[in-house]
Amino acid sequence: MNNNQENNRDDSPSLLKRIRSFFRNTLFLRPRNLEDVSEVLENSLSSDIIDDFAFSIAEKAIHLRSITIKEIMVPRVEMVTLDINSDPQELLDQVIQSGHSRYPVLNLEKKSVEGLLLAKDLLPILRKDKQIEIKDLLREAKVVPETKKADSLLDDFKRDKSHLAVVIDEYGEICGLVTIEDILEELVGEIEDEHDIDENDLVQVSETEYIADARIEIDEFERKFGLDLNESGVETLGGLITKKLDALPKVGNIVHIGEIELVVTAADKRKIKKIGINLKN
Repeated sequence: MNNNQENNRDDSPSLLKRIRSFFRNTLFLRPRNLEDVSEVLENSLSSDIIDDFAFSIAEKAIHLRSITIKEIMVPRVEMVTLDINSDPQELLDQVIQSGHSRYPVLNLEKKSVEGLLLAKDLLPILRKDKQIEIKDLLREAKVVPETKKADSLLDDFKRDKSHLAVVIDEYGEICGLVTIEDILEELVGEIEDEHDIDENDLVQVSETEYIADARIEIDEFERKFGLDLNESGVETLGGLITKKLDALPKVGNIVHIGEIELVVTAADKRKIKKIGINLKN
C-alpha cells in the first residue's frame, strides 16, 4: 500500500516541482518587451502558478501603461468643483449636498486651480463665531496633463499619498478630474477605450426604447438617431445631459432633445453611468 502511494506521488508532479520547472524555464529568462511579459503570465496560468483572477489583474496592470488620463478622467462638465470666490457658507452647503470628501477649488474668473479642499476641513465654518478664509484651508492640488499615462500617475499617487488630480489639456485649460479610484477600476474592471463603442453601449430594448452607456460619443448618438445637435464643449451623451441640467445629474432626471427623451437610469456621486433613450411616436 505504501508502494502504491509512492508511485502515485511520482506519477503526479508536485506543486513544488511545477514551480521549480516554471522558474527554470520562464522567469529566469529576462523579458525583452511586453509580449514576453504576457507570455510569462500565460505560462504561469497554464502551469497553475497563478489563477485566472491573478492573471487578469496582472495583464491589466501591464496594459495600464498604454492608457492615458484623458481616457479615464471625469470630463470637465461632470466635475464637482468649488469657486474660491464663493461665500464659505455656500461652499459648506455645496459640500453637504454633493457628498464628496475632496474638491478642486477653482478661480472661475482666472480659470485657474487654487488648491484642494477636504470636506473635513470645512468643519470650523460650523462655528458661527469664527471667521474662516477658504484660501487658508486649501491644500496643494496635483495638476497633470491629459496625456500622462495611468500607471505613472498611480505611482505619483502612491508616492505623494494623494488621491485626486486636476487634468489640463495642451492649452493649459482644465479639462477633467481623475482619482486613484478611477485608475484602480481599470485593474479590477474591464479595460476598454471609453471612445470605443460596441454592441453593449447602445442596446435596443423595444421598438422605441434604448439603454445607452453614458460614455457613448455624441457623434455616435447623432448618427444612430439622425440628429445634428451642434453641441460644443461636450463629447459624450452623459456630458450633454450634465450640460443641459447645469447640475450633477441624479437617477430619474430627464432631458428632452427634440422628440427624444433621455432619462438618467444609473449614476453614482460623480458621474452618469446609464441613460434610457425613449423615442416619441
